[in-house]
Amino acid sequence: MRSACSRPAGRGAHRHHLQAGAIVSVNVAVPDVLRLRKVSFVRDGREILAPLDWTVRPDERWLVLGANGSGKTTLVRIASLYEHPSTGTLEVLGETLGRTDVRQLRRRIGLASAALSQQFRTDLRAIDIVMTARYAALEPWWHEYTDDDREHARRCLARMGVEAYAERPIYTLSSGEQQRVFLARSLMNDPGLVLLDEPSARLDLGGRE
Repeated sequence: MRSACSRPAGRGAHRHHLQAGAIVSVNVAVPDVLRLRKVSFVRDGREILAPLDWTVRPDERWLVLGANGSGKTTLVRIASLYEHPSTGTLEVLGETLGRTDVRQLRRRIGLASAALSQQFRTDLRAIDIVMTARYAALEPWWHEYTDDDREHARRCLARMGVEAYAERPIYTLSSGEQQRVFLARSLMNDPGLVLLDEPSARLDLGGRE
């Protein structure tokens, strides 16, 4: 794993208060965005992910590199709470797996991956797919959505350059356009953590830029 940015100078944020003409700085602890300790994953007796320690702090961006089958997608699924580790402890956005409501916590995570996109019905409209992120759902009829939700979903699609396809079923879009829709979905909730598994796959050169 390689970090794509430098680490912040400190672990906490500073808030400044004016008291009797003086500025008082108070250090406020900011929780790690992601924290894995001795996390491993075993399936059918095969170790897919060896015990791993990994910490992602606020404002950091990480790029995970590895050969096919090295466990990158499994790591993303664990971090996004769609897989539970076989061993170790996992903390996401200050919450510990096993001590929090995973369904609620998933709403604070933006995720785009081929494994996730394949779980959606192909006749769903692009805007519906984006809106489902509001509740970390796979079907729009499981929850009720407001006009504000729809407008925000359109803004996310516009940010990815595919707002014009909002009302079209996802199967009518090209593979690159579909990828843009799922990237838009990852932004729907203004997430505290964004996980992208091969985000530039299926995009043309312009889209990758």
